[in-house]
Amino acid sequence: MKRKIITTGDGSKTIQIEDWNEQYHSVHGAVQEAYHVFIKNGLSLYQNRELAILEIGFGTGLNAFITLLEGQKQGLQIRYQGVEGYPVSPEEVTELNYVAQLKAQDFENELLLMHNSPWEEPCNITDNFTLLKQQKDFKDIGEANAFDLIYFDAFGARVQPELWTEEIFAKMFQALKPEGILVTYAAKGSVRRAMQAVGFIVERLPGPPGKREMLRGQKNNKGAF
Repeated sequence: MKRKIITTGDGSKTIQIEDWNEQYHSVHGAVQEAYHVFIKNGLSLYQNRELAILEIGFGTGLNAFITLLEGQKQGLQIRYQGVEGYPVSPEEVTELNYVAQLKAQDFENELLLMHNSPWEEPCNITDNFTLLKQQKDFKDIGEANAFDLIYFDAFGARVQPELWTEEIFAKMFQALKPEGILVTYAAKGSVRRAMQAVGFIVERLPGPPGKREMLRGQKNNKGAF
């Protein structure tokens, strides 16, 4: 499928799949969306501890990169696992402007290491951030009680409805530790119902720019949000 780099509403870049008219991040602002969905409503709930994160849709590496940056501020020791079926190319990576957009010039080498590190092997990106990239279908995720937090950033249900089913969310539920949290930009009723059907306690939250709502689910309600 034909892909191209586009500039989003906040000046940051993302990849567009032209055949689907679908982007890796919001056209209203890739960085804004990532911070709102995954940092404000996910990572910021944790401070000064070890944290295991699973990202569904590693894509451009933006979510992992901002998690590395913010994790340092929050005193987190992060084990990050990113699953991606179709990795971006080195040529695409060089066209993205995340270091400049985030004013993170001191971490340019870390972003490059994220993309250049081998797949299927853990890599220490910094002293407090370990990355494991896996190239596989989401349905093949089989971990149980392994993660504190899941970033569910798959392509939208409009173009890949098979990624937003009870079957997939059952795997997410299994992968989370008790009281584990899943955050996603999605807000469709069918997605919320699929999450609830497998056991998530789900709440609607204000969405990022250009989107009214998003969803956050917890493996059980023993700990209030």
